[in-house]
Amino acid sequence: MTEGEDGAIPLARPVLGERERELVWSVLRSGRLSLGPLLGQFERAFAARVGAGWGSAVSSGTAGLHLAVRAVGVSDGGELITSPFSFVASANVAVYERARPVFADIDPVTLNLDPAAAAAAVTDRTQAILPVHVFGYPADMAAFERLGLPLVEDACEALGARYEDGGEVGGRGHLAAFGFYANKQLTTAEGGIVTGSEEALKQRLDSERNQGRAPDMDWLDHDRLGFNYRLSDVACALGLAQLERLDSLLAGRARVAALYLDALGDVEGLGLPCAERGQARRGWFVFVVQLPRGVDRDAVVRALAERQIPSKPYFPALHLMSYYRETFAHRPGEFPVCEDVAARSLALPFFPEMTEGQVARVCEALQAVLSTRSVA
Repeated sequence: MTEGEDGAIPLARPVLGERERELVWSVLRSGRLSLGPLLGQFERAFAARVGAGWGSAVSSGTAGLHLAVRAVGVSDGGELITSPFSFVASANVAVYERARPVFADIDPVTLNLDPAAAAAAVTDRTQAILPVHVFGYPADMAAFERLGLPLVEDACEALGARYEDGGEVGGRGHLAAFGFYANKQLTTAEGGIVTGSEEALKQRLDSERNQGRAPDMDWLDHDRLGFNYRLSDVACALGLAQLERLDSLLAGRARVAALYLDALGDVEGLGLPCAERGQARRGWFVFVVQLPRGVDRDAVVRALAERQIPSKPYFPALHLMSYYRETFAHRPGEFPVCEDVAARSLALPFFPEMTEGQVARVCEALQAVLSTRSVA
């Protein structure tokens, strides 16, 4: 893997090769570009990989989350409890259904939704809980299950992760949404999938992703409200090729993460991704550090960019985004753990074919920047 012509290391980069080209060309030659045979092949292969009963492929992880929260009953006037430390889609899908996203603070170690905080947020209007497997580390699903409410798992960052009981994320039986954007563990360029176990939910999701049409209906006949959330066979071809090499893609990410952990382990005040607990395993998605308190993150980003090292604040606190502050009257101080973590988080370059030399260059640059007073 080479660096850019300007010497910059990419923040992320997919791994694509001859097999991807072969399967994509086979779809193009067939003329069946959408709702063709590769859709079902990809769904079955993915479900088998994570130990789920079925998969319903969709146009994005966001689309998958939207269909999933609809399916478990999130609707007008209800509440969906979720994390304020996530990509905005985790909260937006409740708003799509005219429900209220209710945030609860996060665990300071795993950075996932704190089950105790979520339990304290439950009201008689709570319709479901949406835990997020943040940065690929599995949420404590057993604790959420004890709350007795419908669950939707945001597994968009967690392909390859395992729960504390050793089971594969996505195979627990709840509806779980995965995303396949270009920086994910597996990419279909854009796309996603929902996994689950109840066949009736599979039928519902398959219909709603296709404008509300049932399999036995004419293309101009629809018996429910639906959306254009289909995933093309071209995208499914990419997904099938990526599934074939998924073990090596995950291993590459784990290798790069290990290099980072070793190189940055002694940097004073720098927070690193948490260690795995029990049988829990992270599906490495990004490598995010927590800068020491008192450091100007924006100055760090600028200083790294001057060294041709891209970095990105990741994630912001959702409740402090303009839309959520203005629409739901959120304010600073509501979720102090999230706000502290969000203010210090920084994503570093991370992709499966990143070389040892590239990791060393990033780490040396970060340590040099943190050692200067200009970022304090």
